[in-house]
Amino acid sequence: ISLQLTYFLRKFVVLPTMMQRFNHNIPLLFEVMPVIKVLLVLAIGLFLATESVDLLGPNARHHLNNLVFYVFLPALIGCSIAKTSTVKTLETLWFMPVNIFISCIIGSVLGCILVKITKTPPCLKGLVIACSSAANLGNMLNIILPALCEETNSPFGDSSTCSTYGESYALLSLAMQAIYVWSILYSIMRTSANSIVKENAEILSETLAEPLLVSHGISEDNIYHVDLPDEGNQRMSTFGKMKQCFMTTIRSKSLKMIFAPSTIAAIVGVIVGIVSPFRKALVVDSAPFHVIYSSIEFIGEAGIPSMTLIVGANLLKGLKGSGVKTSLIVGILIIRNILLPASGIVVVKAAMHLGLVGSYSLYQFTLLLQYAIPPAMNIGTILQMLGTGESEFSVLMLWSYVVAAFSLTLWTAFYIWLVT
Repeated sequence: ISLQLTYFLRKFVVLPTMMQRFNHNIPLLFEVMPVIKVLLVLAIGLFLATESVDLLGPNARHHLNNLVFYVFLPALIGCSIAKTSTVKTLETLWFMPVNIFISCIIGSVLGCILVKITKTPPCLKGLVIACSSAANLGNMLNIILPALCEETNSPFGDSSTCSTYGESYALLSLAMQAIYVWSILYSIMRTSANSIVKENAEILSETLAEPLLVSHGISEDNIYHVDLPDEGNQRMSTFGKMKQCFMTTIRSKSLKMIFAPSTIAAIVGVIVGIVSPFRKALVVDSAPFHVIYSSIEFIGEAGIPSMTLIVGANLLKGLKGSGVKTSLIVGILIIRNILLPASGIVVVKAAMHLGLVGSYSLYQFTLLLQYAIPPAMNIGTILQMLGTGESEFSVLMLWSYVVAAFSLTLWTAFYIWLVT
């Protein structure tokens, strides 16, 4: 279907003036290839999770998910940032992280509106916001941008220069999106997942309140008995109070959520990329310790396929009965395939008008394309860790990527015409 749509767009739907703008008839096949690849890997994950094969059962998915969270993703993000983070790129590409953050804010606001309209259960609110705001900027851009640059008559100039810049844009987008997902979005999804636990705990405490009092023999006098604080604790020094406050902060769950392994890897990657001695010792091809960097990069390459396989395996449970309302699926599809791509045009055009974005057409195209990409795969990794919403997410991802095979083709063709 995707290939037939591509042919139809090239011949009839895409106006001749759009192609005449850069005097080339660029094939649109590369626009649907990333989506087709993701759907194929999802199908493989689904097949491996079936009872006849049983290679990706619940226990296998749990262990694979831990590998993704603690090993594969940190390696991928750290190497990506170290490779692209230089003083020069920070000066020229500073608006790209801002653009990703703006897209996440717009998606989150639209997701909150969808939650109110569809009356989504509290346990799925985080999932809806995540699917509306976080995009799969990793393997999507890594496939689309090189394919654009390698075309014989590419609209973005010399293929080698275009490929170099395209790779930098894709890696930087991947790293920035991961920081958002594993800091802000992870906290939102964890709070949403804990809502069920809190409700069950409240019901349980109300049910067992009286028996507990009787069983422990607590009298009315003992209920209102409060131990007075020791005078020595009241005289705690200022240094002691600061130390206690610092240790409490370090041990808090909120800080652990923010400084996930991926976030720590991003910080280390920035340091290695910006500090010249570290970069010359590790990242450069002729570096004396480049074998260490290349080994970590090699491990990180397993991250995206592993996440996709996990989502595909969870899809088996979702197809049997996920409980996702049709209105919720349609709402997320409208947000990701219509509202966000349209809002991206407004944001990027405004940034160009204010002089915040350079004149390089590939850079402008990448900024626009960040709004049209389907939901991120690492949302499934978070849900697998939290133990909730995996089947619902798998169904949402299936529909999102099926529709993206059509919508991404349309938006990519329009964006190319817009920037060239």
